[in-house]
Amino acid sequence: MYSMQGNSLDQCKALVLNSYYEPIRIVAWQRAMLLMFGEKVDVLETYTNSFVHSVSQNFAVPAVVRLRGFGRVKNKVLRIKFCREHVFVRDDYLCQYCHKEFPPRELTLDHVMPAYRGGKTSWTNVVSCCKRCNQRKGGRTPDEAGFNLLKKPIMPKVNQTMPDLFVYKRLEIPPIWKQYFASVV
Repeated sequence: MYSMQGNSLDQCKALVLNSYYEPIRIVAWQRAMLLMFGEKVDVLETYTNSFVHSVSQNFAVPAVVRLRGFGRVKNKVLRIKFCREHVFVRDDYLCQYCHKEFPPRELTLDHVMPAYRGGKTSWTNVVSCCKRCNQRKGGRTPDEAGFNLLKKPIMPKVNQTMPDLFVYKRLEIPPIWKQYFASVV
């Protein structure tokens, strides 16, 4: 068992593993409880100080669950959802122009080819950028502004089996999960 700091159920997420103990998804504690009561999963780890109370029972909140069945393996290509946080993760929280690391609140998204000139809002045209560099670049391309891109923007490859695991590359992973992420992160 792992103790959550603050004991807030809002912070509780459950790591879902397939039958081979590989991470496939992160779900809210409520979904994990439904899977548990529906006998779809085996609970491997629970949060020690987080409980759900009924009239007659207390239930520890699952931290890690394993699917009982093998499930279907889909042959579709998984794509990571395009959003600010995922772009910051892809770019390792580095401004792609000055090459300095920043916290998310100090980063913006910048269109390499400006939107007003036909640049799309996509993985291959948007990069993490600090506010200062974004202002200096203005509506120009990096070449026109005298900037060198740290790396060409690309759609990230999903080495994991589910896109929502991507976000946890840089964010705090509960210690109880780390052994299951060993081959992924």
